Amino acid sequence: MVNHFLGDAELLLNAVGEGVYGFDLSGNAVFINPAAERMTGWRADELLGKKIHQYHHHSHADGTPYPADECQIYCTMFDGKRRHVKNEVFWRKDGSSFAVEYTSTPVYRQGKLIGAVAVFRDISKQQETEQALRTALEQVKSLSEQLKDENAYLLSELNEDWQDSGLVGSSHIFKTMLSQIELVSQTNSTVLILGENGTGKELVARNLHRLGDRNKQPFVKVNCAAFTASLLESELFGHEKGAFTGANERRKGRFELANKGTLFLDEIGELPIEAQSKLLRVLQEHEFERVGGSQTLSVDIRIIAATNRDLWKMVEQGSFRMDLYYRLNVFPITAPALRERKEDIPVLSANIIKQLNKRLGKQLEGVSSAAIEQLKRYDWPGNIRELQNVLEREAILSTSRVLQLTQPLSEADKVIQHPFENDLTLDAAQCKHILSVLEACNWQVAGVKGAASKLGLNESTLRSKMKKLGINRRTRDI
Repeated sequence: MVNHFLGDAELLLNAVGEGVYGFDLSGNAVFINPAAERMTGWRADELLGKKIHQYHHHSHADGTPYPADECQIYCTMFDGKRRHVKNEVFWRKDGSSFAVEYTSTPVYRQGKLIGAVAVFRDISKQQETEQALRTALEQVKSLSEQLKDENAYLLSELNEDWQDSGLVGSSHIFKTMLSQIELVSQTNSTVLILGENGTGKELVARNLHRLGDRNKQPFVKVNCAAFTASLLESELFGHEKGAFTGANERRKGRFELANKGTLFLDEIGELPIEAQSKLLRVLQEHEFERVGGSQTLSVDIRIIAATNRDLWKMVEQGSFRMDLYYRLNVFPITAPALRERKEDIPVLSANIIKQLNKRLGKQLEGVSSAAIEQLKRYDWPGNIRELQNVLEREAILSTSRVLQLTQPLSEADKVIQHPFENDLTLDAAQCKHILSVLEACNWQVAGVKGAASKLGLNESTLRSKMKKLGINRRTRDI
């Protein structure tokens, strides 16, 4: 009866898909099923009566020795405890290895330990599948993060009140700028765009990108004046999760988003001195680390910077690095002020009206000749942006298809009545003008009735100018 039972058990063990070894207390193999032969390449007659450990359990996965006295199968023979083991390998007869998961179970007869049985299976395919799944999940996570970052950036771009109404004109100074744009757009050289606020520096940058061979890749903008020193570094280079309070997830910076494309650094003169050295390193080596990270990332980008500041004067004052200045000032382009190209006002106005018709749902045909003459008499301290604001205000108020100027232009009469003073510098002239507008607005900077709106400037830009020119309520008598 016992022999009949053992015969049935052996038939069963020979039929299962897992490998099965039986061992005596000396560690010698007393049973090997066909599945074990198929997986290891060792035939039963080659291993029966021998210590199997030295044949295919002699080393770890990295090739380091696996002493027999540490073998979990042998340990079961000594202490009679069942074990379940993962993350080990068995070595085949041909010298290759495969990942295994096995159990070692003690065998007792009449209460006495007589040996052990090891049941194992090849889990290499399972591990490959799990690794492929982990890799796929990481890729999905990475793509998800990238799409999230890019969508957030694109949403901020779509929400900007930016109008494509600047690069039109026939004046000599404007055509000179256009020829410079066409020449340098065919290269990857760094460009520094100079000019007053409202002259269309961003439009110049976007056209440099559009005309170049990177035009199918991202154009990414960062306003260096819009962030504090600590936040600017995270904005430029990104940050890892937990890098600082509030960093709840990893975020890519503008440099990563602009890879293969163009990064536009607007108001570069406002870049804090501590961030300038890190920017210089990226420009020199095209490498950086995220805030809170240690991995070095490489990027291939074209840099375009813009400023309304005198960077060389800032270099002399020690507030801007000389090496960064020379790195940025490879090919300077000056966006001319509107007062220097007043002959372009008719075509600029027509272009702006075209944009306003789309945005406001109007059917305006243009600006009257009398209004054009009024526009030409004004000196436009806010440049094209101020012209946009004036025409948009008139477009909203107008009931006719031809715009007239229903409200006097700020300071227009003063420009005519008080001719230019020979001893008045540009800074002094700006100071006088900003002061007069601030007085008229009761020193309110922000809001619809604030000085920034009247001047056609961003609130942050006006405050920056006021700080630069030393304007406050105590300077009202200048």
